[in-house]
Amino acid sequence: MDTSPPSQFIVTLDVEGVLTPEIWIAVADHFGIDELKRTTKDEPHYQLLMEQRIRLVNEHDISLADIQSIISSLSPLEGALAFLNELRSTVPVVLLSDTFEEFIGPLMLQLQKPLVLCHRLLIDDDGHISSFAERIPDQKFEAVRALQRLNYQVIAAGDSYNDLSMIDQADAGFLFRAPNHVRTERSDLACFDDYSDLLSSIKNIIESGC
Repeated sequence: MDTSPPSQFIVTLDVEGVLTPEIWIAVADHFGIDELKRTTKDEPHYQLLMEQRIRLVNEHDISLADIQSIISSLSPLEGALAFLNELRSTVPVVLLSDTFEEFIGPLMLQLQKPLVLCHRLLIDDDGHISSFAERIPDQKFEAVRALQRLNYQVIAAGDSYNDLSMIDQADAGFLFRAPNHVRTERSDLACFDDYSDLLSSIKNIIESGC
């Protein structure tokens, strides 16, 4: 007789581009700084991308408060809350993001406070971003691996280069609304553009138990 415990699933999701708008693009549009429109969809090296972002906001004298004001005007993507609520009624969900605790609060409040793991900013005495502290290098991958060590089967979804290690480490993984170059480079991964399709695929895995 098989005495192994039944499978326990958990879902890890990226945040920006999957559930919320891209914060840095909103900042770029507000201040008219095209260079700030580069995201993890374009740049696979997160450390380099953040160094460029911090340099640009300081060159333009943009404070943390300025960015937070823009974030407070944003709303989750259409359908994101309904998708997340239905998903959370089926399976535990953890949001894994390379954004920052100082940024994400207003959007998480609108999504009814899901658990989100992200990084922290370092702010100077003038209220400008001086640097950032990663939770841990490659935290999305490390979070999935830690959950697997807790005997969870992990289903992951994201849209960018910084999601690929998470997706590859997961027991099952998908792209969601990824740009064409990421879809092409990772044609081995199913990519969905509608929440309903992503939800159905996740539920099918859970129902099959593998």
